[in-house]
Amino acid sequence: MAELFVKICGLRTERDVDVAVAAGADAVGFVFAAGPRTVDAPTVRRLAARVPEQVLTVGVFRGQTVEQVRELTEDSGIRAVQLHGDEGPEYCETLRAPGRTLIRAVAAGERTPRLGEFGEDLLLLDAPDPGSGKAWNWGAPDFTAPDGRWLLAGGLRPDTVRAAVAATGAWGVDVSSGVESARGVKSPELIRAFLTAARA
Repeated sequence: MAELFVKICGLRTERDVDVAVAAGADAVGFVFAAGPRTVDAPTVRRLAARVPEQVLTVGVFRGQTVEQVRELTEDSGIRAVQLHGDEGPEYCETLRAPGRTLIRAVAAGERTPRLGEFGEDLLLLDAPDPGSGKAWNWGAPDFTAPDGRWLLAGGLRPDTVRAAVAATGAWGVDVSSGVESARGVKSPELIRAFLTAARA
């Protein structure tokens, strides 16, 4: 079985990035959407420059125009775009570019999303209130996992990630608030603990 893909999201400082990379993260995420973890393009460009080629740099967007997303992506130098809004297929198609990974985030609900419906490379199944740190009922008996490469997100922590992966069969996981000591403040200890638990 392939090793679990792990993304650490909402990073804002050099220490956050260095710890996540050293602990073995496959991807690091920077939030351009409004909220307690928002960073600007110059900051992300500086942080992304610290990230080795094999680790994917991801920008997280919600409710922004295609032009804003494209500009922030180019100005920051990130290699993946993660869309958290109600963007449609045309919006997603406009953002496709050589060497760019497109991630479509979908709130968990009644309908199981299908990977590639909007031309995305990866699917992310999140809590109905993304970024809140609240877990959703991924352990429900009627839960149906998407096919292919998809990431599980929403309220994951070092002590719950293994059970969540076992219950859902997720290809990867995405965590932000579950590795924080306070809202928007990453904990090096929790980042390391999460990576260790996820790969156990």
